[in-house]
Amino acid sequence: MNEDVQFILDTAKEAMDNAIKHLEKQLVNIRAGKASPAMLGSVMVDYYGSQTPLSQVANVNTPDGRTITVQPWEKSMLQEIERSIAYANLGFNPMNNGETIIINVPPLTEERRKDLAKQAKSETEDAKISVRAARKDAMNDVKKNDGISEDLKKNAEIDIQQITDTYVKKIDEVFENKEKEIMTV
Repeated sequence: MNEDVQFILDTAKEAMDNAIKHLEKQLVNIRAGKASPAMLGSVMVDYYGSQTPLSQVANVNTPDGRTITVQPWEKSMLQEIERSIAYANLGFNPMNNGETIIINVPPLTEERRKDLAKQAKSETEDAKISVRAARKDAMNDVKKNDGISEDLKKNAEIDIQQITDTYVKKIDEVFENKEKEIMTV
């Protein structure tokens, strides 16, 4: 196989891998009922003037399946952390007991589960769009490259489409697993 073609295929695969990694990261933030420290992964805290991830200013634990505790490393950060969790609009009501912040994770209603499944589907569609964009870029790179014979171009286009189909199937599998997790009571 031509080096140019291999480079184009590798670049497309890397872009598609990144789309799946991004999707998985986004889906972790969609809660599926059981408490998890990852639920607070998107929370940013104003730490002496700079926006800092919550995990860098506090310990986040789950003592049981319905509770998240946040133990700040500096007590002076309690109010700021509590405010940041409330502003993150995750549907949690943080309670401050003077030393830690306790979050009771309410059980999901059927309606909320459906909303979360729709949100997961939307993230999945975004990932598919990214994969298709990578395919389009790769196809254009193949067509523009004069150092590749017509036969190699046709074969490369077939390879690119097969890679794309594989990644779209992986994305669908990731979504199906998340949807099952969300809808399981």
